[in-house]
Amino acid sequence: MLQRFSYLSIFILLSSLLLLDYGWLNFSAVIDDRSGDWLLEKNANRRAASTDIVIVDIDQKSLETMNEVAGSWPWPRAIHAELLSAIAAHQPKAIVFDVLFNEPDTFRADSDQLFRDTVLQQHNIYLPSTLLVDGIGARLADLPAIYGLQKTPQAKPDARAPLLLPLVLPPETWRGGLINFKKDPDGIGRHYWIFAETQGWRLPSLPARLATDFNWPQPQGNDIRINWLQAHKHISYSDLYFDFNREKPQRPADELKNKIVLIGTAAPGLQDLRPTPLSANFPGVEILASAIDNLLNGDWLQTPARSYFAPLGLALMALLFLGFQYKINTLYLGGALLLMTLAGLAIFWFGLSRNQYWSIASASAWAWVYYWLAALFAYLAEKAQREQAINLFGRFLDQRVVKQLVAQGEIHSSQQAESRELTVLFSDIRGFTTLSETRTPEYIVSLLNRYFSQQVEIIFRHGGTLDKFIGDAIMAFWGAPMNDSEHARHAVAAAIEMSAALVKFKTELTDLGADFDIGIGLHTGPAVVGFIGSDARLDYTIIGDSVNLASRIEGLTKGISRVLVSDATRLACDQHFAFVPHGSFHVKGREQEVELFEPRLNT
Repeated sequence: MLQRFSYLSIFILLSSLLLLDYGWLNFSAVIDDRSGDWLLEKNANRRAASTDIVIVDIDQKSLETMNEVAGSWPWPRAIHAELLSAIAAHQPKAIVFDVLFNEPDTFRADSDQLFRDTVLQQHNIYLPSTLLVDGIGARLADLPAIYGLQKTPQAKPDARAPLLLPLVLPPETWRGGLINFKKDPDGIGRHYWIFAETQGWRLPSLPARLATDFNWPQPQGNDIRINWLQAHKHISYSDLYFDFNREKPQRPADELKNKIVLIGTAAPGLQDLRPTPLSANFPGVEILASAIDNLLNGDWLQTPARSYFAPLGLALMALLFLGFQYKINTLYLGGALLLMTLAGLAIFWFGLSRNQYWSIASASAWAWVYYWLAALFAYLAEKAQREQAINLFGRFLDQRVVKQLVAQGEIHSSQQAESRELTVLFSDIRGFTTLSETRTPEYIVSLLNRYFSQQVEIIFRHGGTLDKFIGDAIMAFWGAPMNDSEHARHAVAAAIEMSAALVKFKTELTDLGADFDIGIGLHTGPAVVGFIGSDARLDYTIIGDSVNLASRIEGLTKGISRVLVSDATRLACDQHFAFVPHGSFHVKGREQEVELFEPRLNT
């Protein structure tokens, strides 16, 4: 399965999902939103709120200190009438209520009447309304013109909408608009309505109505993404109320002159707190103030369609694909992607300073998904390669040596053959031909399997590499594939133990007696080692004159010693063993005679 998988198939799969995401499903939009929330919170700290907007806050302090004169909330509307008259005396640009007046106070009708009379005297008061999710509601065609309803060509004459209107007040005072909280699918408020459309009728929001009346810049579309700011100036409702009722007010007489005055609440107990990028409990009146501020200064966030950033995600994944395909280090690729992600954040931050909201984060997220999947694939491929190497070299080496080699990264099935200084061992059974003629094939195979298992175990224990079995002969070498500076010593130690093991093995062969023996020859010298063969079959083996000489030395052991080594092998490890000289011998293929020695353990 892993072989049928590739970096390209991961790229194709994720690219298809990315196009579905940006073109239709939008399931990664939450990444853009949440990352944008974090940056917008930081950006708000560097954006001062407009001084032209002031919030008269029905805060907790007001609820407590006005309890004696107004009672518990909701207060008699005569209280609002008194404050409204006092604020109007300061000549504000607009007085905007963020308090609904949809139900008459049946117990204090005179209070409502005073409020109505006061509102009728002013011409710059803006009243809120809200659009409910369900219900029948008012017939839209019957709403007064001052409400600002817009009729489109598709408008239905008998359309109705479940609106909470300021029914306490006369219809000719219903200047204002919607203050509905617009939340995204995750419940966070990031946008503000410009208008809500129902059955072909457009209901303006309160900020949009202000923009229309005062000729502020008008955004395209039915909402804006709020460009959050520092908190606007708040004046406690009770502070204003009590100061206005003093014989000699102490607050500046022009404190609210030409200001847009919002009357709303930030008191936790009145439950007008909403989740926004700045806080999970953000005052609704501050959301309204932020939207008005954005329209006043024309600096709401311009938000290009997410689909514009799909090519960025594809480009990042394509670069990663090329990096993995050309086997660039995974950590280097991760570091490069991290730098690109940080650069994306910097670009996002720069865009915010230009009132632009660029959906870069999800494009980076897609690149990270590709990176981790490709990195997992690379890991699995490397693991499979290691297991293949272990299985391959397990034919030649002790499993402990194989695992060490793989862990060190010193072997690879495609490594090139190279010349190394090695020690080569040949071991052959004496009189095997005669033996095989006098025993059944089943007996011979069983005998060889037992003998080879014992001898190979000794070779592996001393760090040797099994090259091959040649009939009844064993060929092994030391010094590759793992570097071994004492390969001669380990080879000689293995040969001595193989000879001793044969003595014990012969005691178990009571029917063979002296007919079963071996000869072992060793030589140390240069040889070419590596994977040698055709594309269809490879062998990890050694070739060279050193191999031939070791084989010739093994052939000279008969009648002299079970184990013989060349002078080169003796010189490579003479401090570890005692060597008994057996003279010089002429070897086929060499002009000079070869000195041979019998190794023995030091006593």
